[in-house]
Order: sequence, then C-alpha cells, then structure tokens
Amino acid sequence: MGLINPDFQTLPELFTSVFSHFRGQGGKSPIARKINGSYQPISYDSLEKDYHHLAAFLKSQGIKQNDRVAILSENRPGWYLSDMAILSVGAIDVPLYPSLPPNQIEYILNNCGAKGIVVSNMLQLGKIMSIWQNLPDLNLVIVMNRLEEAIEDVIDLNHAKTAGEQILTDKPWILEGLKTEPDDLATIIYTSGTTGLPKGVMLTHRNICENVKSCAAVIRIDETDTCLSFLPLSHAYERTGGYYLMFACGARIYLAESVETISLNISESRPTFIFTVPRLFDRMKTSVLKGATSEGGMKQKVFFWAVRTGEKYHKQLAEGKVSSFISMQHGLADKLVYSKIMKKFGGRLRYFVSGGAALPQKTGEFFQSIGIMILEGFGLTETSPVTHINRPEKLKFGTVGPAVKNVEVKIAEDGEILLKGPNIMKGYWKDEAATADVMKDGWFCSGDIGEIDADGYLKITDRKKHIIVTSGGKNIAPLPIENLIHESPFVDQAMIVGEKRPFLIALIVPDFTKLKEFAAEHGIKASSNRQLIENKEVLQIYEKLLRNISRQLATHEKVRKFLLLDDAFSIENNLMTPTLKLKRKDILKKFNPEIDNVYNALNMVYNTE
Repeated sequence: MGLINPDFQTLPELFTSVFSHFRGQGGKSPIARKINGSYQPISYDSLEKDYHHLAAFLKSQGIKQNDRVAILSENRPGWYLSDMAILSVGAIDVPLYPSLPPNQIEYILNNCGAKGIVVSNMLQLGKIMSIWQNLPDLNLVIVMNRLEEAIEDVIDLNHAKTAGEQILTDKPWILEGLKTEPDDLATIIYTSGTTGLPKGVMLTHRNICENVKSCAAVIRIDETDTCLSFLPLSHAYERTGGYYLMFACGARIYLAESVETISLNISESRPTFIFTVPRLFDRMKTSVLKGATSEGGMKQKVFFWAVRTGEKYHKQLAEGKVSSFISMQHGLADKLVYSKIMKKFGGRLRYFVSGGAALPQKTGEFFQSIGIMILEGFGLTETSPVTHINRPEKLKFGTVGPAVKNVEVKIAEDGEILLKGPNIMKGYWKDEAATADVMKDGWFCSGDIGEIDADGYLKITDRKKHIIVTSGGKNIAPLPIENLIHESPFVDQAMIVGEKRPFLIALIVPDFTKLKEFAAEHGIKASSNRQLIENKEVLQIYEKLLRNISRQLATHEKVRKFLLLDDAFSIENNLMTPTLKLKRKDILKKFNPEIDNVYNALNMVYNTE
C-alpha cells in the first residue's frame, strides 16, 4: 500500500490525512508504549484529539507562526504529541537531546529564541529552572509528567490538554485559518557539535515531506508493519525514518523502554523494521555467537556450517543462479539455525535499517548469512536526512546504495560528495557564513569523501575533516583502518591517531566481556580492567591483531603502536555525541599525555635503530 496519502506537501497535511484515513477505526494504533509490563496501544482517535487540544492551548498562549518551541524529552508519546501540536499551529520545533547539560540547552534556546519548551520530567525541568533567568524569550514551559505541586509559570501536559479542550469548546474557530506552506520552516535541529558550537540546521516542510516520499519509494511499508523506536527522536534519522515515514504508511511504532531492554522489547513488539546504528550490530553479533558457541560440540558445528551455507547461498544469488544443492542446504540451515535466530528478533523482522555511521562490510555479510537483512543508508541532518539507501533487491555491503529519488549526487575533484535535491536544508540558523561554506552553486558539500561504482552505488571512504595528514605529508583516511580493527571480537571501540605525527597509533577500548573470558581460560588474574589491559598475554592479542591488519595496509597506513583504554568512549563522559559518533577532538585532548608518551617512546626506539 505504501503512503496513505502520496500528495501531502506539509507535515500538518500528512497528520490530517492519516488521522482522517483511520478515523473511527478503534483497533488501529500508530503508537504503543509499555505500561505495567505490557505494551498498550494509543489509538489514532485519541492521539488526534490530544494534539488538537494541545495545539489550541499553545495558540491561546500566544504561540504563533514561525515561533520556536523546543522539545526536551526521551522518546515517549508526549514527544509525538508535542511535535504534531507545535507544527499544526505553524510554529517551528527545536528538538533537544535529553542528555544535554544545562549550559548547552541554554545556548541553543537563546540561539533560536525559543518562546516555549516541552520537557519530559522533573530532571529535565530542573535543567530549565536552573537557566530560566538567562532565557529572556522563554515564557511557556510544559512538563509531560504530572506536577505534584504547583510551580509558577509551569503547567503539566494533562492540564494543558484539559485547558485546550475547554478553549476549543469556547472558541471552536481558534485553530482555523492556519496555513503552513511547503517552504516554511518545520524544525531547527542542532548538530551534535563534534567540532565547536552546535549549528541549527533549518529544515522546511518540503525538505522532510519529500524525503519521506523518497524513502517510501524504496521500501514497501504498510499497515501490517511495526517498528521499534529507540534511537533519539531528536535526531533527523529516527524522526524521518522511524516516525514520519512509519506514520505516513500507517505502520505502528513501539517505544523501547531503554537501550538496555532492546532485546526484550524486540521479542515483545515483534517489529518488521528496526532503525539502528552499527554499534548495536556489534553487540548483537557477540550475543548470537555467544549463544551458538556456549555449548560447543555439535550445536557449534551446525551453526558455523549454517553461516558458511548462508555465505555461499547469497554469493550465488548475487551472481544470478543458486545451485539446487546449495538451495537445499540453505533450506535445512533455515530450519536448524536461521529460523531460531529470527525468533529471537520477534519472528517478523523484514529489515534492519542502518545509518549514522559506517557499517563494517563483514558485519553486514555475517547477518545476511544468518538470514537477517540490513539495509545500510547514508545522509546528514542537513539532507533531512536520507540521500542513499541499499535496495532490498540488490544489496552491496561496503556501500550505502544508490541515491533515493529526487537526490542528485556527484563527486568533487577532491573526492567530496556533493548533493542536490528538495531535501537539502534551507541553511544554518542565523549563520550565513557557515551556510555559504557548505552551499556551493546549489550543491550541498557533505564533508564526506566517497566514490560511486558502475552500478551507481556510493561508497563512503571517510569524513573530510577526519583525514589525517602525517608529518611526512601523507593523507590517510582513518575509518577503513578503524573498521579493520573493529572486526576483532576483542575490540569494542577504536580510534586512529596520527595528525602531524610521523606514523599512526590506535586508541583501543577492548571488549571487556570477551577479554575476561580469555583471562578465565588462561588463568589470568586481574582485579580491574586496568590490571587486565596491562597483562602481557592480553597485550599480545592486540599486537597480533595489528600485525595481521598491517599486511592489508600501505606502509604509511600501518598502525605502529596502540594504547589500551580501560573505559569506553560514551555520551556520559562527553567523548561521544548523542548519536554515538566519536568526539575525536575531545578524545585527543583527554588522552594527549598518554598519546605523547607512546610517540616519545617510539621515537626513541626509531632514533636509536
């Protein structure tokens, strides 16, 4: 079926057409959330009524066309409700990551001149209360959770909806005459700020609506589909793919309780789609391998036979002809292995959609071999965000697929990927210089380096700003080297260092679960992660890994030394963005003394040889 209404030009038009389609169908539901241990659906009628009431309340509070209203919340029904209500009164919403500290929230709210904000709970409200005196434009604060005691100038969502219902009764015309145009701003999404202050990406209704339509043309989605949502709605990837696209096609969105409960929530919600990032696949692969090898013996042998059979089957399938023998073996492997793994993913999974960072080719091939399809895509916040996605009928791991409909792509002389289309942002909020830096002759300069193959499939080789220039003048893309390191089961995270240095070294965060298993098997006693990574036998694992990798690399790309870290890069320690990208500058700054020590020791060795 696909899009319920293929002709929507703005997000309010999208909402209205979907609600009209499902009106009165009590059994149909766009969202389900966990209450008292089980998933409870929210009906279309209930959501439509609530968002009208909240929109009326916002209008009565003076929120008007082009005003900015922020949302500071985890993924929950109130997020969707707030988004719909804000957009329906012609205002512009500004999503904020709930992990942001007060000083960063203050910067964004002042930069965009937010008049209102909807927050999820008392923790987020506390952040706003601590900076409110520095926010001259902010005069409306709504908290989704129930307020136990009155707070001046703050109202909870239930009271706002009740007030809005009364306003609609008294002034039924209050929401009439609101007209949103396709080129009006829908949202300002602030980039994660891996370098410098965050910039506000201005996306119009046309940008997002065209991107939803382009995605719907690639993958068939209908009312029988379900999606598990756990990536932050504050990010364009989850918002366009996991929210607007699903809603536009009549699919149901299940809200995960947390990242920690994803496995449980998958088995409960039985999704057909999961939008995720590559980091999750590492965890899942480890879990699948652990389940297959924990008992050893015949079960382990059958599992690896099934993996090899899957590899042969998909190789022959890509070549256009599967032998009857391999086809028969694949059917048996499905019965013995693939179907059991699929059951752990709810039994209905059609696709994982991977974005936000590069998916290692071997990871994609591994999951394909056990019957799980990953569609890797590419895009940026500035492109609403999807520009490329692998096609189900022709997967090419190691690429992000061909461009979606309406997106033009070309490669600049220096290898940078340039993009053009109706999904390209209007610019950066109040930052004409930054806008001019990335918009050249109608083309958006992505900042990514890539190449296009004969089939039109795009391969990303690295971020332009991540390119390392050694002191010898060699240009090195760190991402392919990091991906090789990541292939080891003993590695959780890796980052290559070498800017203005004579050679490369690697910062490696081990997979401590795997490392502790190794220690137990080899009688290594260690009371902490720090003791573990200082052990000679442990160090030899990583020395061997880098020796093996070096054989695949040019001389100037070889990683000469490594530094093992006892704590992961994370959002909490400010070494990762909310979208799980490494904050490379912050990591370099934090570990600069240790990095200097490694180089100094190596320089002494090289100088005395």
